[in-house]
Amino acid sequence: MTQTPTIHNAAKCGEIARTVLMPGDPLRAKYIAEKFLTEPELISDVRNIYCYTGRYQGKEVSVMASGMGAGSMSIYSYELFHFYNVDSIIRVGSAGGLHPSLHLRDIVIAIASSTDNGYAAHFELPGTLAPCADYSLIEKAVAYAKKHDIPVRVGPVISGEGFYYSDEWLDKWTKMGMLAAEMESAALYMNAAEAGKKAVALCTISDLMFNGKSCSTKERQESFDEMLQMALSMVE
Repeated sequence: MTQTPTIHNAAKCGEIARTVLMPGDPLRAKYIAEKFLTEPELISDVRNIYCYTGRYQGKEVSVMASGMGAGSMSIYSYELFHFYNVDSIIRVGSAGGLHPSLHLRDIVIAIASSTDNGYAAHFELPGTLAPCADYSLIEKAVAYAKKHDIPVRVGPVISGEGFYYSDEWLDKWTKMGMLAAEMESAALYMNAAEAGKKAVALCTISDLMFNGKSCSTKERQESFDEMLQMALSMVE
């Protein structure tokens, strides 16, 4: 095991819980810790990527930002799984809705994550990997949604290398059944698979790609509480 702290994370091994909620935005990590956790402690702010550990309903949990994109997610999730003994990472992020039945603030549970990025090449596999979420985590999320009468969609997403794509690119992935587009879940799922750990991405729809509607920056940071409470209910 590599010695901790790492060059990206000031926490020592044992200071991060076995379950980590992982938003992309550091300010969303701060919001989650301050609003939902009891006795939250900031244990790392290297590169302004905030990591907090606290408790939710008596259970220890950490919240750490991933930053944007596969490159950033791949580094932080790899270190959490391999160097900090993390068992489960629950991505809590935003996504652009592709399917025309979606509305702003709908929750998508990404059962699988297609991608146009090259991260899978790192594993030198003799074929094409299909990055998937852990089914036990999906079950917990769906059970919470049913109990609280929260409409969710479970299905595949496209995890893009970039942020700005042509309508043609988006339309091709929509025709292949992708519910939404985001940037981090594929790298997270690959790292979880390689490490033998658990991961799932819960994404609140912040933009509708087919009509241009979107949530404000403030709403992206603070109005996704339904998704956050769902994720916190899954802490083991």
